[in-house]
Amino acid sequence: MNTHTLGIILNGATGRICSHQHLANSLIPIREEGGLEVNGVQIIPDLLLLGRDKKKLSEIARATNLENWTTNLDAALSDSRYSIYFDAAATHLRAGLLHKALAAGKHIYAEKPIAPGVEEGLAILAEADVRGLKHSVVEDKLYLPGMLKLGRLIEGGFFGRVTGFKLEFGWWIFDGLERASQRPSWNYRDKTGGGLISDMYPHWRYMIEGLLGPIQGVVTASSTIQQTRADETGAAFDVDVEDNAHTLVRLGSGAIGSILSSWGTRLRGEDQLTLQIDGTDGSAVAGLWDCWTQSAEETPALGTFDLGRNERRSATRDFKGDWEIMPAVGDYKNPYRYGWESFMAHVAGDRPAVSPLGAGIRDVQLSEACLKSASEGQWIDMAPFPDPS
Repeated sequence: MNTHTLGIILNGATGRICSHQHLANSLIPIREEGGLEVNGVQIIPDLLLLGRDKKKLSEIARATNLENWTTNLDAALSDSRYSIYFDAAATHLRAGLLHKALAAGKHIYAEKPIAPGVEEGLAILAEADVRGLKHSVVEDKLYLPGMLKLGRLIEGGFFGRVTGFKLEFGWWIFDGLERASQRPSWNYRDKTGGGLISDMYPHWRYMIEGLLGPIQGVVTASSTIQQTRADETGAAFDVDVEDNAHTLVRLGSGAIGSILSSWGTRLRGEDQLTLQIDGTDGSAVAGLWDCWTQSAEETPALGTFDLGRNERRSATRDFKGDWEIMPAVGDYKNPYRYGWESFMAHVAGDRPAVSPLGAGIRDVQLSEACLKSASEGQWIDMAPFPDPS
């Protein structure tokens, strides 16, 4: 079979999400397996690592058996060997970097959020279309094993008429003052694009709409749980963004759902991220890996709270025992690899884009609507945004 190299610039290569998920778990395996077959040709990614820290770049390159890395953005963008620019660098700089990559004639693939707001996102999309360049955005959570199983249930009509959903996410992020934080300090500063809503709600948009259809409107309340934190140098700073948000969602179908997201909650549930869907014919709860179902026939006939004169803890019902776990759906593939295979096939084989920039703008639209709702204290419509063309 013929082979063809596809040059990819990876900006933000030293960050965990890029070095771990996009590189080590996605692109490197594709290279090691001889490339991705597209229209009878093996497409082999030729990678250029881009970042600010020479020491870290050289270490990552050595660990992944790559030769090419640079700290020079302009040199990378001017190199004709690389036709794709991928951005996983600083969130607040992303929109400007995407414009710069488009001006250099690169196809673009980006982490979320692609822009600070819908208007800025539409400007990026318009420029990409005018220049005839291909584009996509990372939407990995739909390919989590648990969510793939949930999708199979929807496709098979398991739920009947969907009546509602609950999306719950979070765990305790330490403040860095007494115990090390599990998230970078930029997540907690407005000037660097921080905030839970702008960081996580783009994921919730494509998960909800990808599985359940259009979101019609939202209302959100948010708060800042940890008001003082320490940065990477140990210096204390005041948090000026939200780290906790609760949202009610009205779907176009008429169903109502809820999103509970927090970096300041302690986990006692099935997983760090769960999505429960309820329907007339059954319910299901999916986590990162697993999915549990309860059909209408298997639903127990529960009565009111069973409290009497004396304590009866031994008679407490095992509610989780009323659910069945689903078997695996095919062989496991890293969720980020799905996106890379799709975009590589889009660029090299002209296959349809799975998550074009328009989807990424819709992701940003949910964040923008929820931030506006939290500020104004009212429902915000999620009408489709205008086509920039």
